Amino acid sequence: MEAFFKECPHPDDKQRKELSRELGLEPLQVKFWFQNKRTQMKNQHERHENSQLRADNDKLRAENMRYKEALSSASCPNCGGPAALGEMSFDEHHLRVENARLRDEIDRISAIAAKYVGKPMVPFPVLSSPLAAAPGASAYDVFAGAASVLQAPPDDKQQGVVVELAVAAMEELLRMARLDDPLWATTVDQTLALDEEEYARMFIDPRGGLGPKQYGLVSEASRDAAVVIMTPASLVEILMDVNQYAAVFSSIVSRAATLEVLSTGVAGCYDGALQVMSVEFQVPSPLVPTRESYFVRYCKRNADGAWAVVDVSLDGLQGVKCRRRPSGCLIQEAPNGYSKVTWVEHVEVDDRSVHNIYKPLVGSGLAFGARRWVGVLGRQCERLASAMASNIPTSDIGVITSSEGRKSMLKLAERMVASFCGGVTASVAHQWTTLSGSGAEDVRVMTRKSVDDPGRPPGIVLNAATSFWLPVPPKRVFDFLRDETSRSEWDILSNGGIVQEMAHIANGRDHGNCVSLLRVNSTNSNQSNMLILQESCTDASGSYVIYAPVDVVAMNVVLNGGDPDYVALLPSGFAILPDGPAGTMHAAAGATGTGGSLLTVAFQILVDSVPTAKLSLGSVATVNSLIACTVASLNSSIFLCSVSEEQQNFGAFISGKSRTHLRLSLPCGAHSHRLFPVNSTGETPRLLPSMQENICENKMRSPLCKGGWFGY
Repeated sequence: MEAFFKECPHPDDKQRKELSRELGLEPLQVKFWFQNKRTQMKNQHERHENSQLRADNDKLRAENMRYKEALSSASCPNCGGPAALGEMSFDEHHLRVENARLRDEIDRISAIAAKYVGKPMVPFPVLSSPLAAAPGASAYDVFAGAASVLQAPPDDKQQGVVVELAVAAMEELLRMARLDDPLWATTVDQTLALDEEEYARMFIDPRGGLGPKQYGLVSEASRDAAVVIMTPASLVEILMDVNQYAAVFSSIVSRAATLEVLSTGVAGCYDGALQVMSVEFQVPSPLVPTRESYFVRYCKRNADGAWAVVDVSLDGLQGVKCRRRPSGCLIQEAPNGYSKVTWVEHVEVDDRSVHNIYKPLVGSGLAFGARRWVGVLGRQCERLASAMASNIPTSDIGVITSSEGRKSMLKLAERMVASFCGGVTASVAHQWTTLSGSGAEDVRVMTRKSVDDPGRPPGIVLNAATSFWLPVPPKRVFDFLRDETSRSEWDILSNGGIVQEMAHIANGRDHGNCVSLLRVNSTNSNQSNMLILQESCTDASGSYVIYAPVDVVAMNVVLNGGDPDYVALLPSGFAILPDGPAGTMHAAAGATGTGGSLLTVAFQILVDSVPTAKLSLGSVATVNSLIACTVASLNSSIFLCSVSEEQQNFGAFISGKSRTHLRLSLPCGAHSHRLFPVNSTGETPRLLPSMQENICENKMRSPLCKGGWFGY
């Protein structure tokens, strides 16, 4: 293999199979050997470059020492003797005066930091800050001044202003989290709505804030609370460590980075920690633009022992599409290792690019609001507690026989979910292309090239996603999609095979939160059985059913406690969100009121194993057809399976009775219908798969007014 690697470091599937046959190894072992060899060569090359850079650095350091020695023996240009103290040029005298003034400025900023953050900040030789708050200046001036200039990680002269901004934001967050009426009013659906006038009176003038709302932006404010199974210290660590933060909230955070750490805290904890971050927030649909935000995050432990973490924007006022007013959470200790978390989300955004079917959800604050953050946090805390369990719970079944295998399988599923969420959104890092004629909303496709990624097969990967509305409650859609007995009704890739659950890991109190290993028993004796890794998760804000075919040999390694990072995955699946808050109606033509679901369907398919190959139109057409057929099956199967129990909820009615069939009239916006037989008594029997006839319609829309019906 060493000789072969010199000639071809990237063998394709055929070459790997030939090598495995000649060497008596598994193709997967050959694949991993070449991946490890490429990584080893890359590391050797980097070490060689580092050695060269280190030598250059030593050379420059020696040269710098020679210059210093020459300067120490400088002579007077007039007499040639040693330079006497006091003989200096006008420029040098000016620099000394400026240096003294800067030292006083640094001492003043460090004093501010020590007062508010809890320990002196490291002094820097910087220019004086034009934003330094004069004595008696209001917090409003501090916010407005900082927002007008901070477009990049703050330089040294701005850090004092950032500290004061963070302290003012923390004060506002604590009051927003603790006060109720008249600041927060309870709505019909038992959520809290912010009184904008009361907020302006309390915080904007004269108490401080980011100033009045910018023209063209709309306000979204929400607050929610929950008790989660995690200690306050662990929760704070997750929020202040950007890697843990992005992993735990992978369904909300598509990208996150810490640009600068201004303070690490005091006494070995995060009390007083202050850092500048850039985060992109997402909704699992290509129809909802992501929200980029640049803010400072400040963590503080209050006198009562409660922790608080607050974010506040540092964006300028021109051209900003998402501005975070003080948002974050208050964390209070509860008995038995639990914590009570009160979350506040308050942003001003430009939501004009949101698709019509998502506007009620986004406008209500449910898409990016506090309920979603608290719901995801609670679910992830339960998942982490399940992963840390030393014993195998009795609820787990199947082929998992050790706690190590259980942890490896959960870790693999976690990576699968993160990969799915990162590949289905309208992130600025994604370049989606729209295809028409799918039978639902337009399909978005995107290509990725995978090279030297052990967790993804090498080649060209095609992502395809579409979102559409279903007149069925989200819970019913979720239960239908995660049920292996109904999988053959929508999963075309299973080819009608019987699906059997081989392993089951419960990772939450809700029985819908679990990781499963499924086996599809092929009806064709010439085809081998297929393994599918699936994770289903649900909370108050939405649900997911995510799955990926897995290699049998690789999965055996995982079940025995092996490293799951080298298992190649291409996840597909569904994201299910409510269509809006209670008491609202869709404004778009052909849309319906609440009670329905917003369903996103996404596939990732390897269309070519050669990363340098060009994408063919045939591959795009195949994926487009796969999406269209899946959408059509879901439209008919999910809706009609729910009709018998949900007729009153959706106002479905039976019309057009004939001798042998009944016709079902669907709400406006439905894309398919199904004919089913009538028994001798004229009653509608239970739907049988053998009696189903699917008729897909291409983007059918009723010209009737909102809430009308269209029988066909």
